[in-house]
Amino acid sequence: MNFGKQLKDGLLTNNPVLVQLLGMCSTLAITTSVSNGLGMGLSVTVILICSNVVISLLRKLIPQQIRIAAYIVVIAGFVTIVDMVLQAYFPEIAESLGLFIPLIVVNCIILARAESFASKNRVLASALDGLCQGLGYTMVLLAMSAIRELLGNGTLGGNRIFPAEYGALLMVLPVGGFLTLGCLIALMQWVQSKTRGGK
Repeated sequence: MNFGKQLKDGLLTNNPVLVQLLGMCSTLAITTSVSNGLGMGLSVTVILICSNVVISLLRKLIPQQIRIAAYIVVIAGFVTIVDMVLQAYFPEIAESLGLFIPLIVVNCIILARAESFASKNRVLASALDGLCQGLGYTMVLLAMSAIRELLGNGTLGGNRIFPAEYGALLMVLPVGGFLTLGCLIALMQWVQSKTRGGK
């Protein structure tokens, strides 16, 4: 177990969004404001850590034939808890994220980490994997949210930076999500090619 390598994997070399291209639906849909990006990123991170820990603990007890169904049941339990906590303590974020919180159950990132990592590794390594992959996901959501909110609405975190009439409405529409994500993926590919070329 190497925390530095896991962190680098989650943030850069194996980033769930920019490298693995997982979780695209929620990434494109909710990144119109920084508060949405932060709320979704933290929710997914908590669910990743908790589900990885439980799946790692049960990895030798779950029959191979029903492992995916068992993983979904575990993930659904934690999604329900997070959804209820958001509704109780952060109703504005819960309302803003809407259906995308319950849809975390079928988010490819969480299921992929359960299958590829938590089911094969010990509890601490699995918890760290969930944390690092969650941080990578959150980092991308925050970057996309900040770019789209600033250029589209002229605000950052709800604070006015420049008058709204100078904003590009295109950035808060779906096409703005695709453009921003495409640019971030291209930037990640460029950084990785420079890193590989420098070795």
